[in-house]
Amino acid sequence: MSHLAKNYNRRKIAFKRGKGSFLFSTNGKKYLDFVQGIAVNSLGHANPYLIKAISKQAKKVWQISNAFIIQEGEKLAKRLAKKTFADYVIFQNSGTEATEASIKVARRYFYSIKKPKKNKILCIKNSFHGRTIAAINASGNKKMQEGFGPKVSGFDHFRFGNLKSLKRSIKKNTAAIMVETIMGEGGIKVHSNFFLKQLRKICNQKKILLILDEVQCGVGRTGKFFAFEYAKVKPDIVPIAKGIGGGFPLGAVLMTKKVASGMVPGTHGTTNGGNPLAMSVGNSVLDQIFKKGFLKNVQKVSKYFHNELNKIKNDYPGLIKEVRGVGLLIGLQLFNDPTKFIKKLQDNNLLTIKSGENTVRILPPLNVKKSEISIAIKIIRKVCKKF
Repeated sequence: MSHLAKNYNRRKIAFKRGKGSFLFSTNGKKYLDFVQGIAVNSLGHANPYLIKAISKQAKKVWQISNAFIIQEGEKLAKRLAKKTFADYVIFQNSGTEATEASIKVARRYFYSIKKPKKNKILCIKNSFHGRTIAAINASGNKKMQEGFGPKVSGFDHFRFGNLKSLKRSIKKNTAAIMVETIMGEGGIKVHSNFFLKQLRKICNQKKILLILDEVQCGVGRTGKFFAFEYAKVKPDIVPIAKGIGGGFPLGAVLMTKKVASGMVPGTHGTTNGGNPLAMSVGNSVLDQIFKKGFLKNVQKVSKYFHNELNKIKNDYPGLIKEVRGVGLLIGLQLFNDPTKFIKKLQDNNLLTIKSGENTVRILPPLNVKKSEISIAIKIIRKVCKKF
């Protein structure tokens, strides 16, 4: 009997070890893992470089509290600021903490400039920003909110990709617009570059902040460090997590100098956020992602993957509706519920995970080999043939 609460519908499979793109189950089976902790293990399982970094730091110090200077965190923040739009960083432990802190940063900024009533956050209906009480209300998803009332006020919603709906929803007290650059849980739905540019333009006109949630699509997942780089826009606040820790719990809020001005001592805190162990892992992840040619290779192998998936889609037009996503954030949208399809993939030793709108989410590590993608393609084609 398991004494874990039943808040997860777990598959009847367990693993004893992982290596790169592969997982080895307790019953001796080898699986190609294209879930990778849901876009978390950006450099695959048991990455030697990350193991070395974490082992080295573990012998020094794990936790010393944010009451003191943490040099490893200073280094990571400086590197993130140097490579991105950001001037300042607040470290967290997860994506939901990062989005929660982003909401606080936006509201606190307007409070600090004597506009305390400008505090509403405008989000996409049925988006996903995490599982805290505030985050489920930001998402505007009735199913996620069910049983967790009373409803938290301070959030308005508009329809995905609909600029008219967006403009209608902006009020005098709107402080920020918060959207996932690419919706992950919602079905790998990609905002057009035009939409993101319009979003920035509207925020400038209305003097409100732009929060681009890159928890799932950021840190190299799309072939650029941030997904919004394709649209050449500059946000005010960006929460990140997942890939930045390479499998170790780590999140962060990146922000401009302007909005960071409201975050004075006492406005936000975290016990474990920014601990030396997490910071060392984050730095070692950046060492790899910022290596010359790394992101170009993500673009190259993902182009091959998308092309091959589209060939399968053309061969099975009654089964596959659309190949979605950018880079190695991939969605295979089916016409029907993909649960059985995902199970068949697993039976053929390929691990994937479900997303919204009947979508099979495919998330290889960023250093996946072309030969491993070819294995996945063969399995997907085989399963399509059976269906």
